[in-house]
Amino acid sequence: MEKIKLEILGLSPSQSQTGSFALVLAEEFGNRRLPIIIGMFEAQAIAIEMERITPNRPMTHDLFKSFARAFDFTVEEILISDLREGIFYAKVVCTDGIRQKSIDARPSDAVAIGLRFQVPIYTTNQILSDAGITAQEATSADEPQELVSSSTRPQKVSKDSLKDLNLEELNNLLNQALANEEYEKAAKIRDEISKRN
Repeated sequence: MEKIKLEILGLSPSQSQTGSFALVLAEEFGNRRLPIIIGMFEAQAIAIEMERITPNRPMTHDLFKSFARAFDFTVEEILISDLREGIFYAKVVCTDGIRQKSIDARPSDAVAIGLRFQVPIYTTNQILSDAGITAQEATSADEPQELVSSSTRPQKVSKDSLKDLNLEELNNLLNQALANEEYEKAAKIRDEISKRN
């Protein structure tokens, strides 16, 4: 299994689910993005560690790190290992220096733990192919690859409204969502395109 390293691109509030966030992971040497919808508390745990904020009392993921240190094991890597029926699965790969164990986890918890141990986050090419979204490349070869911004205001997208569009319209809408960095909207459009292929 070929692993692909991911970096955290950011967190953004969910447009469709109140209290949810889109965790956007980016392929290290590529232009694919992997948006994962997570809960508010998990988003907070990730944001606190990204911003290097020290809470007054340890949060659950900090407790996991303290527990690991107390029993002389460490985390080696995080692997977003599977995608079944629209649900992502992850593994926290741990070792005590002799044995290696993979522990099943939600991706949001796995990423929060991985940040605390400062370990790499990986996924597979299959998951990026199935659920990844490709960012538009910059128009000039001299410019770095980035998302092209647009001044148009984003529109709400529902699954029902997407069914009425043809593939060309869906692809145009997907490009617009990516240009506006609306990863959750882009994920819905991507899912509708995938259903038709």
